[in-house]
Amino acid sequence: MDAPRTSPHRALDVSRRGLIGAAAATAAATALPWATAAPASAAAPADTAIPSPADLPLTGGPDFPVGTFWPPHPFASTPERYAEVREAGFDFIISGNYAGDGNIFQHQLRIAADTGLKMLISDDIQVRNMSRWFSISDNPADSLSVTPAEADALYKRAADAYGPYASLAGFNFYDEPGAGWFPSLARALQIARARTPGLLPYVNLFPSTDANYYQSFVDVVKPSLVSFDRYPLLSGGREDADYFRNWAAVRKAALSADLPAWVFIQTLLYDNHRTPTAAELLWQINISLAYGAKGIQYFTYWTPEAARGEGFGPALITVEGERTERWYAARDINTAWLHPVGRELKPLLPETVTHANEPTLPAGAVGFTPGGGLVGITGQPVVLGTFTSRDTAVADRWVLVANRWHNAAARATLTVDPVTVAAVDVFDPARGAFRATTDHRYVDVGLAPGEAVLLKLRAR
Repeated sequence: MDAPRTSPHRALDVSRRGLIGAAAATAAATALPWATAAPASAAAPADTAIPSPADLPLTGGPDFPVGTFWPPHPFASTPERYAEVREAGFDFIISGNYAGDGNIFQHQLRIAADTGLKMLISDDIQVRNMSRWFSISDNPADSLSVTPAEADALYKRAADAYGPYASLAGFNFYDEPGAGWFPSLARALQIARARTPGLLPYVNLFPSTDANYYQSFVDVVKPSLVSFDRYPLLSGGREDADYFRNWAAVRKAALSADLPAWVFIQTLLYDNHRTPTAAELLWQINISLAYGAKGIQYFTYWTPEAARGEGFGPALITVEGERTERWYAARDINTAWLHPVGRELKPLLPETVTHANEPTLPAGAVGFTPGGGLVGITGQPVVLGTFTSRDTAVADRWVLVANRWHNAAARATLTVDPVTVAAVDVFDPARGAFRATTDHRYVDVGLAPGEAVLLKLRAR
C-alpha cells in the first residue's frame, strides 16, 4: 500500500502544558490530528502482553541480524547508497547521521523497502518526547514528564506515520539510558507494545562492568533484547581490559530472561581507540558469537564529520562517501561468514563460554573445564562457546572455537569424549552445511588472526 507522504512533524510545544493541551481534550485532538484521544485501554496497563523475540522483526526468523549505525546522511539517502549498504551484507540500519525529520524518515523507509533493508527509527521527535526528553508519570507534580495518555498519543503519531512501510522494524527508544530511567522506559515499552505488538522496541545500553545495571534493565524494563556497546581496540595496540567482563555481565542478564544479546563492534578510530584491521573486525564478531551474541551492529558505517569535534577516523565509508578497506572487509565477513554461521547459531541456546590455554585470564573470563562432550584442549589460546538445541530431545552440541588473538594465528587440539560423542562435523560457510571429520576423537583447528570455526558434536 502507499505510505502517507505527510510528515508527522508539525510545530509542537514540548512543555508539559502544551502536551496536556494537545492530548487531553477532544477539541485539541481535533485541532492536532496526531494527538487524537486514545481509548482508556491505550494507556498500556502493566499486564500488557510481551511478545516473544521470536515473533518480532530482526530478533525473529532464521536470519542472523547484521545492522549498522550512522548510515548515509539525508543527502546520500539514495537507492544506490542503500543498495551499497545491502551489498556489504547488512540487513538493517539504525537511523541517524542528521536524519530527524519525518519526511526524511519516510523517504528512507521507502528506499529501504525497495532495497530489502529494515530500519529502526531513531530521533523521531514523538518517540524522543515519550522516552528520552520526558519521563512518563501519573503525577502532575513531576517536572519534565508526560502522562501515559500523552505518551500514547505521541507514540500513535509516530506509528501511524511510519507503520505503513514494510521496512519499519521498530523504534530506538533510548541510547545508553542510566538505570534511573528504567521505570519510565518500561512504561514506554508497554505503550508501544499495546499499539504495535509486531514492532521491535529497541534500547541500547551503556558499556559497564556493573552486572546489576544489565540485570535491572531486564527485570524492570522487560525488553525484547539486550544490546550494548563497548569498543575494545585501544590506541597503541592495547585491548580494553574489561571487554570480556562486560560481555559476561550482558550474557548473564540476557540468558536470565532468554533474551537475545546484541553488541556493537568498533569500525573506526576515535578518542584513544585505534582503526581496526580486517582481522580485528572479525575478532570482535567471533568473540561476540562465542559469548552468545544473536545480533551484530557496526559502529559506524558512514564516518561522522570532523565538525562534531570527536576526532573520528574513517569508518566503512568516508565523510566524502568513498569506500574504505573496512567496507570491503565488512562485506566479506558479513556475506561469507557471519550470515551463514549466524544462521546456524541463532536458534541455539548458549550454554557455556570459556577461555582455554590462556595463562592469565582476563577479568570476567572463565577458564576451560572438561564437559559438554569435550575432555580437553591443548595448544594456543582460544575462546570456546558451546550451544545446545532448544529441542531437549536433541543431545548434540555445537562449539564455536574462536582465536583469542586478533594479531596472531592459533592452533589448538580438542579432545572429544568418545563415550558421549559419536562424530564431529565442521561447518562449511561456503556451502552453508556441516561436513564430517575423519577423526572423531581429536580435532585440530588452525585459526588465522580473529578467525573461528564452528563444530557440531553429534551425540551417541
